[in-house]
Amino acid sequence: MKIKINTIFCFLLFFTLFTEGVAQTTKPTFQGQTQTGEKVDTRNHAIIPQWRGKQILGDVTFDNEFDGARLNGITQDNDSSYTAIIAAENYPINPSAWYAFKVTAKTPRTIWVHLTYLNAKHRYIPKISRDGRTWQTVDSSDYLLEKDTAKTPRTFQENALSESAFVRLKIDDKPLWVVAQELMTSKVVTEWSESLLKKRFVSSEIIGKTPQNRPLNCLRIGEDKTDAKVMIVIGRLHPPEVTGTFALQSFVESLCADSETAKKFRKAYSVFVIPMMNPDGVDNGHWRHNIGGIDLNRDWADFNQPETQIVRDFLRKKINGTDRKLYFGIDFHSTWDDIFYTNTTDKPTNMDGLIKRWFTELEKAIPDYKVNARPSKVQLNSVISKAFFNREFNAEALVYEVGDNTSREFTAMKSRTAAENLMQLALEYLGK
Repeated sequence: MKIKINTIFCFLLFFTLFTEGVAQTTKPTFQGQTQTGEKVDTRNHAIIPQWRGKQILGDVTFDNEFDGARLNGITQDNDSSYTAIIAAENYPINPSAWYAFKVTAKTPRTIWVHLTYLNAKHRYIPKISRDGRTWQTVDSSDYLLEKDTAKTPRTFQENALSESAFVRLKIDDKPLWVVAQELMTSKVVTEWSESLLKKRFVSSEIIGKTPQNRPLNCLRIGEDKTDAKVMIVIGRLHPPEVTGTFALQSFVESLCADSETAKKFRKAYSVFVIPMMNPDGVDNGHWRHNIGGIDLNRDWADFNQPETQIVRDFLRKKINGTDRKLYFGIDFHSTWDDIFYTNTTDKPTNMDGLIKRWFTELEKAIPDYKVNARPSKVQLNSVISKAFFNREFNAEALVYEVGDNTSREFTAMKSRTAAENLMQLALEYLGK
């Protein structure tokens, strides 16, 4: 059996190095995905819950009995290789094949796990952890892609996909977590939110509950108790989009900083932050959808899902029939590469031209950085969050997508800089 594994290793290593070396000679600019402008059916679709528990194969145990886990089956190929079967909550679905499991062995050993997918391809470079909190990307020598041999032209994101992947793991009697991206479950995000509540200008309320009775927590940042000038920050509509959560956290932490700009900003504006829009989907290890089997970022027109209804009603209660205005809304996501999806409209917004100026300042502040933005027109049937914030409240709004593999350090720096520039521009709008 060692001959079989070594043969697979050598072939895949050669094929990976050859194809990646050719494909990445010049990196194309990500042009973005198709922005949905038409309504889709967002009434509940059936999902298939994964079986939860421990699967014992000899003295090796695979475990998916924790929040965020996704492992639909495991088979043993020989004494040192296993095949993981991973499937989505329902179909059709986008190619965000999420996986997360723990593995232990009674005696120390090295194994290979073949990551395979039902009606999908491999996307995320595996991360591993010994405590479920501290993560590292697997070494390149322990990670092999099984490329397909399609010769027809493919899109930017399709070139990043492989039929499956092999990961080599050193295991023992202590759990080893293996995940697609760092585990940022509802518990982890709640702990982060609670750390901000130590600041006197931050408060929190539960604005609603999900179908599985998980709370939608909303942070309020600001000194003005009248909430006259409002901004909103939301994130994690799609469970695997962890880099968007990292960006959101750095962005919000900058709004809470001790700088003079931040102090002045908090006296003038109230910012509402809903960092975990889809806790049911996240904790159930979904690839894309909520527990109703729906992509929540396609439900900002019909509002068939409880999560979008809760945010809609919260904003309407806060804004409608008052002198308050929503000036800015941002929705944090992840995709193949960094990109901003913006709105184009026929009428001025409450802070017209803010995002255009914001991008200019961002490019000035970060050396050799060029904003990658793609606008789309707001229409009555536009179904994405940014369109709703503009259509109903006349706000400047956008979706910020962070690359799956964008460095965590650059993501944090870019988000901090973006928050600082936004606060300064918002104060300039008021003449302060």
